[in-house]
Amino acid sequence: MKYTHQRDNLGVEIDVHQCTLSEAEIDKIHAGIDALTKQVEHFPVASLHVLVERNARSNDFSVKTDLFLTGETIISGDHDAQVYPAFERCVQNLVKDVAAYKDRLDMGPERQKQAKGTHQTLQPTAAPDLAAIDAAVRDADYVAFRTATFAYEEPLRKRAGRWVERYPEAEAQIGKQLEMADIVEEVFLDAFEQYDRRPQDVRFGEWLEGLIDPAVKELLAHPDEELENIALARTAREAEDGAGAV
Repeated sequence: MKYTHQRDNLGVEIDVHQCTLSEAEIDKIHAGIDALTKQVEHFPVASLHVLVERNARSNDFSVKTDLFLTGETIISGDHDAQVYPAFERCVQNLVKDVAAYKDRLDMGPERQKQAKGTHQTLQPTAAPDLAAIDAAVRDADYVAFRTATFAYEEPLRKRAGRWVERYPEAEAQIGKQLEMADIVEEVFLDAFEQYDRRPQDVRFGEWLEGLIDPAVKELLAHPDEELENIALARTAREAEDGAGAV
């Protein structure tokens, strides 16, 4: 079940799986975004997706929040015996991350480019087949999704290479435990998973660029788990390529 709400310039969508939320709980969630709404009030694009799931095994609730901003996607997750405490901690993390993002924009040359209108969003090397991208997601076919988005791969790799310089810990791992191709694959995996929740008024390349930062953070926070997912995705692609070559 989905609930939508507009708070000033922040659009909010609550997606509930394996459980139900009372009207009072929905109202409490809507009321709990005051600080976040204030933080994002000047962003042209601001959209919050909240996923609430009941975990049958642990008998608690998982809450995942995806905040889509102009040029950035910020992700937070938590779990608790009750929905709202987990959501509240997610919002607190989002508020901190938005503040840090705004500081980076204020200090960086990218901010000056955006102010002058010279910032170039991530552009594909060829015209993308958006219908094929839609179909791949609809069919839950990641290999087809990567094929349909191939024109974004090289521009994304270049943009990710510049972005990773902001994280000395990640930059130090490039060529050792981590490859630039891992970051690129992580971005595409996140894009495949979140495709149905992307803001419709944001170009695909711009949205894809906004996934770079959370992808780097995910790889730093959970390297073994994320690299295993990347390896599985590559194995599937290689198997498809091998079958096609026969």
